[in-house]
Amino acid sequence: MASAQATAPPVVTAVRPHRSRTVPAWVWALPPVAVLGLVFLYPLGLVVQESLAPGAYAEVLASASFRDALVTTVWLAVGATVGCLVLGFVLALIVAFVPFPGAKAVSRFIDVFLSFPSFLITLALLFVYGTVGMANGLWTGATGADAVSDGPFHFLTTPWGVLLAEITYFTPFVMRPLLAAFSQLDTAQLEVASSLGARPARIVRRVILPEVLPALAAGGSLVLVMCLNEFGIVLFTGAKGVTTLPMLVYSQAILESDYAAACVVAVVNVALSVGLYAVYRVVSRRAGA
Repeated sequence: MASAQATAPPVVTAVRPHRSRTVPAWVWALPPVAVLGLVFLYPLGLVVQESLAPGAYAEVLASASFRDALVTTVWLAVGATVGCLVLGFVLALIVAFVPFPGAKAVSRFIDVFLSFPSFLITLALLFVYGTVGMANGLWTGATGADAVSDGPFHFLTTPWGVLLAEITYFTPFVMRPLLAAFSQLDTAQLEVASSLGARPARIVRRVILPEVLPALAAGGSLVLVMCLNEFGIVLFTGAKGVTTLPMLVYSQAILESDYAAACVVAVVNVALSVGLYAVYRVVSRRAGA
C-alpha cells in the first residue's frame, strides 16, 4: 500500500486565468476630442452662430466688395500655387541632382525657412523692392534722381507684389516634400535612362516627374490652402487695392465693427478651404497617391 501511495499521480488544481481590464479605445479619444472642442469647435460654432443673423448672408453675398475679395483671393491663391509648383520643382531638381558646393546646407536652410513667419519675408522684400528700398536707391544713385521714391520699383503695393511675396514665402513648402521624394527615388532608373540616350529633359518628364507627382500634389494643395487664408503678406505689403477674404474679415470686424458680416466672410473662407481639401483627398485617393 505504501508503494501504491508513492506512485499515485499528483492532484492538479485548475488555475483561473487572470483577466486584465482593458480600457475601451473611445475612452482614450475623449481628452483630445475635449481639447479640440474647447479650443477650435466651440469658437467656430460661435462664429457660425453669429453669421446666422437675419439677412447677414444675403447682404454680404450680394455686396460688390465680397465678390471682388473672393475673386482676388482665388486668383492670387491659384497664381501663387502655380508659381510655387514650377519654381519649387526646378529648385528641388537643382538641389537634389546638380552637384554643387553647399547643397546640404541649402537643403537644411529650406527646413529653417519653413519656420519663418510670412511677414518677415515680406519685410525683406520691402527692404529690397519697396518705395524707399535698395533697388530704388541704386537707381537713384545711378541716374541722379532727386529722391529714392522716384525709382521705378513700386510693384510691391500692387497685386503682383503680393503674388511675388507669396511665391517667395511658399515655394519651400513645395520643395520640402519634393526633396524627400527625390531622396527615395531609385537612381538605377536614371542611370538606365541616361545609358539609353535619354536627354535630361526627357528623364525629368518620363522618369522623375511620375515618381514624385504625389509629393508635388501634396505640396501644391498645401500651398493653395495656405494662400487662401494668408493675411500677413497682404497686410505688410501695404497693397491698398488688394482685398482678400481674410483682409475683408479684418476690415469688417476691426475697422467697421460689423461682426455678423465678418463671420459670414469667415464661414465662406473656411468652407472654401475645407472644400478644396476634400476635393484633393478624393482626387488623390482615386489617383492612388
